[in-house]
Amino acid sequence: MTTTERPRRGRGSAIGEGVTWAARWSLRLILVSAGAALLWLLIAQLWSIVLPVMLAVIVATVLWPPAAFLRRRKFSPLLAAATVLLAGIVVLAGLIALISASVAGGAGEIAESVTAGIQEVQLWAAGPPLNLAQSQLDSAVQQVSTQIQQSVSTIATSVLTGAAGVASGVVTGVLVLVLAFLFVKDGPRFLPWLRAVAGDGAGGHVAEVLSRVWKTVGDFIRTQAIVSLVDAILIGAGLLILGVPLALPIAVLTFLAGFVPIVGAIVAGAVGVLVALVSNGFTTALIVLALILVVQQVEGNVLQPILQSRSLGLHAAVVLLAVTAGSTLYGIAGAFLAVPVTAAAAVVLRYMGEQIDERVVGGAAPRVDPQLETIQIVRATPGAPSPDATVPNPTAADPAAADPAAADTASPDPAAPDSDAPDLDPDLALRDEPESAPRR
Repeated sequence: MTTTERPRRGRGSAIGEGVTWAARWSLRLILVSAGAALLWLLIAQLWSIVLPVMLAVIVATVLWPPAAFLRRRKFSPLLAAATVLLAGIVVLAGLIALISASVAGGAGEIAESVTAGIQEVQLWAAGPPLNLAQSQLDSAVQQVSTQIQQSVSTIATSVLTGAAGVASGVVTGVLVLVLAFLFVKDGPRFLPWLRAVAGDGAGGHVAEVLSRVWKTVGDFIRTQAIVSLVDAILIGAGLLILGVPLALPIAVLTFLAGFVPIVGAIVAGAVGVLVALVSNGFTTALIVLALILVVQQVEGNVLQPILQSRSLGLHAAVVLLAVTAGSTLYGIAGAFLAVPVTAAAAVVLRYMGEQIDERVVGGAAPRVDPQLETIQIVRATPGAPSPDATVPNPTAADPAAADPAAADTASPDPAAPDSDAPDLDPDLALRDEPESAPRR
């Protein structure tokens, strides 16, 4: 009967291996971080190109289902893409016209309400507990007017900057429409072309990841559109019943703000409450606030869990941090794109995790040179003392000394006669035993 036991290594060897492992992974993390930083700088420099491409991809995810339906009805790719794009432009133009008419109709009423509200504030300031005289109020108004007049140049510069921003936004919008048309028209050709260029190995992985990202982003946009539409209908109906002006524009704002989770709901709700406060008074504003809170709770606890079905797999804290980072870095566009980009990154990480699990379970482990650990396997006889791992094994070169019974019963190998076998160096005794060696 023989036993096999693994010798104990010294603390120095164990600490050295740990330091080596940490150094290797630290270097890898540094290289990955450097690559990510360079990619981030490149995106920042090419933001005028990256932003239209990302917005066009999102628009294409919305337009692709009707375009696919038309293509199944024997429409050509060009005709199907043009049809859905023109239909989308007509719908968007109709909404803008409807909102503009509603704002123009309610602007006078809101202006009158604001004027009345200012007069009420003046009357309240003139009474207790402030007891401000009319002259003091007039002086405060005059100071504000003077300050505004002194800031005319700054205001003019801001207006010019805003006009330039509007012009840039128009150019970006036209580019988004053109790219969305091309994506819808030629999108099915992209992945086969990419796979042919990159090869079956890398191209297969990239094609699979992009397919999953496309599906995830498309599902998110369509589901969020349904949730936002329900919110807009309920809040708009409530504002109409309460007689709050600009109910339709606020409903449309609620629909658009729904694509920016958490933050969008707060902004749209705040606008509705302020309009109700200025136009209808404090009581109506409280009712509008309660209505918005109830609708948001129904959305967050009923609609989104049912419709989203946790398909994104993103925690609320991750979503909030992503929206905050996106709005801080890139403004409204960053807040709008934060969740789709984060969802796409989560898809990539999940796919990498699947590939790692497949290698761990069914594939061969990657080879690491030099080896981090060495193993010595010693065949011992009953009653013999355990060998010292720090001393080379003098009997490792002589199988008869290690196991006399094995020397008597083992048959010689005709391919490697004993007379030609070289003597093993004692320093090699700590290396791994070949897999062909007999074990007991």
